Amino acid sequence: MTNYLALLTRRVSIAFSTIPDFTDWLVAAMLVVVYTAIALTVGFWSGFLKIDVQTSQRTIVGVLIGCLLTPGITEEICFRVLMLPHPEENASGLMLWFWGGASLALFIVYHPLNGLTFYPVGLETFLNPVFLLLATVLGAACSIAYLASGSMWPPVAIHWLAVTVWLLLLGGYRRLYG
Repeated sequence: MTNYLALLTRRVSIAFSTIPDFTDWLVAAMLVVVYTAIALTVGFWSGFLKIDVQTSQRTIVGVLIGCLLTPGITEEICFRVLMLPHPEENASGLMLWFWGGASLALFIVYHPLNGLTFYPVGLETFLNPVFLLLATVLGAACSIAYLASGSMWPPVAIHWLAVTVWLLLLGGYRRLYG
């Protein structure tokens, strides 16, 4: 148990302290473009996304700051940093696929469970198949960004950007809070 805690502590420490280079941010930007193309196509086609711009300065500031902390940092620590082998661990391809699949599955299941427990306002949204599909694609993009960079900052940026755009511009805030 002590070795396991030491491993997790080391993963968090390395992920926080690793500064992404230009290539890491380029990969993250490409992942954002791919995610955006998928999310907008699926989201508008299904009616899950709608143009709905939030204009309240208080809402905008709250979302920008709040989404950085959660889901940005907290979910990336839980589902990427703690679960995925850090690139310095030189895990085999099989181990990367195993832990990548496990972390993605837990990331998907987490959302409906979160709606059933701590965040009931999100339950209906978190059970929506389109939301779960977009969360799957987002989780995969964040995993790729983390494994490519070894830093938590590119996946945090991707996650933060996706959620804040959804909440502030694409109907997410109204969907959750009426």
